[in-house]
Amino acid sequence: MGTEPAITTAPHTGARLLADTVSALSERAPAIVAAAADQLRGVVLGLHFHDGSRATLTVRHSRLLVEPDLVGDPDVEVVFDDRAMNLIFDAQRPPVEQVLPHSLDVRGPRAGVLAVWRAFTLLSQRASGLRFVQQLWREYRERSPRLWGPVADGAPDPLSPHGATATGWRAVDFLAARRPLDVDEGTRALIGGTVDTAPRLLWDGRRSDGWWEAGPVGDADLVETMRACRARANREIDLLLPDREPKADLYDLMGAYPTRQGKGLRPTLVFATCAAFGEKPEHAARAAAALELFHNGFLVHDDIADESTHRRGLPTLNAEFGNGVAVNVGDGLNLLAVDAVLANLETLGLARTLGLIQEAMHMCRESVEGQAIELGWIRSRVVPREDADYFLMSTKKTGWYTCISPCRMGAVCAGVTDPAVLGRFDEAFRLIGIAFQIQDDILNLVGDEALYGKEALGDLLEGKRTVMLIHLFRTANARDRKRLARVLNRRRTDKSQQDAEELLAAMREYGSLDYAVDLADRLAAEGIERFEHDLAVIPENEGKAVLRQIAHYVTSRPL
Repeated sequence: MGTEPAITTAPHTGARLLADTVSALSERAPAIVAAAADQLRGVVLGLHFHDGSRATLTVRHSRLLVEPDLVGDPDVEVVFDDRAMNLIFDAQRPPVEQVLPHSLDVRGPRAGVLAVWRAFTLLSQRASGLRFVQQLWREYRERSPRLWGPVADGAPDPLSPHGATATGWRAVDFLAARRPLDVDEGTRALIGGTVDTAPRLLWDGRRSDGWWEAGPVGDADLVETMRACRARANREIDLLLPDREPKADLYDLMGAYPTRQGKGLRPTLVFATCAAFGEKPEHAARAAAALELFHNGFLVHDDIADESTHRRGLPTLNAEFGNGVAVNVGDGLNLLAVDAVLANLETLGLARTLGLIQEAMHMCRESVEGQAIELGWIRSRVVPREDADYFLMSTKKTGWYTCISPCRMGAVCAGVTDPAVLGRFDEAFRLIGIAFQIQDDILNLVGDEALYGKEALGDLLEGKRTVMLIHLFRTANARDRKRLARVLNRRRTDKSQQDAEELLAAMREYGSLDYAVDLADRLAAEGIERFEHDLAVIPENEGKAVLRQIAHYVTSRPL
């Protein structure tokens, strides 16, 4: 399957620092990764570090992939020591001033080299100010302080590349004298080689024009943002929970699921959308709490219907306390969610509260319809043949309450009532929501159970009709399809882990996992395009920047 390779490079090397930086950015600032990937698209970049480590950087859709050595023939190769890394990271100067004699060298076709420069500059401008990136680089520098040369107060004053005397800045000299048509495309660009061509100036060695500058974009640490939004929603839930009996069998259990480890995606969408329309995020706190309560109520009931044993790394309520208690707790969570929506009357007024009620009712209706579609497939022992059937079910069951409704409810909290404006979120986040659900389905099969929070292969044991299962039954030969159907249609209590592994092995054999990864990436890319187009009416601000980070989060999650 097309996944990011595990990095086995020794710790505290330049290659390891690159891998850790890309991994951290993919999780915490995915919009930055997507922007850099857009610059590097089609370029295979080989990197040589002062400590002898090497790495290859490539792009898959909107992901940056790091291989722990040189792979194949890179289009562009870069050699740089720690002094050059320091300057690139600090981003205090234009690219031409970041090049140090005998410190940084670049080889490759002109278009590829420029793409690398733009990607490096974008990363340094937008990533170096983030605390988690600074911590990574600070730890690296502290372990090898002798390798970091002093940074000069001012850049040297190089002679023009047009003159007879070289600047002494190897990358500048190389770029200024290179034409892509003068190079045999079949020749590998080696660090130790040079290509003598007639000069063609890219910049004059003294100043850089605006081609390299990244526009003003607001970036945030998405992990910290989601953690803060989730904590704020949970504080509101604590205020809403009644302080009366029966606690042990109802109210204490109602507070249990929301406090379990989760991403905080839904409350973050609510707060961010409210802020994007210029309202104080605090005004969306009760709506965010309501969504979390609805979500957790759905989860409790889902776990009963699916006979699940674990949720977010802990036993499900039905497994620990029985179905009767779990059903009642789920009902209580949904009732408290309605109370949370109505509580907005005293803070947001009648019009906005009525809008929130309408959005919540629509969301719940879509969710129960989607659940009914999937349960009907399982009960009738039907595996749909078309992906479109899954798209419809997924959008209804989880897409509305995971992605679309949180945005719409956040907008309503900000006073947006125009259906045309609210509808601008629908298609972008429908596509993003489907991609997100496909990725969750993949993670249930191949992800780390400790991180994913559900039992391994739980979806196969429950008979979930995922994209991978639909693809498998669509592409398997008649004999295999008949055999797999017998395994799939067994009751959950009669299925074994070996049965689930048999289905998973067939998915690998028929390429169903790779198919799902590619499909999720394509849908996410389409969703991001719609995001930029449909939501262009929202001015660039912190709230919109967080929404963009979430949109890109789907494409950058490691699978």
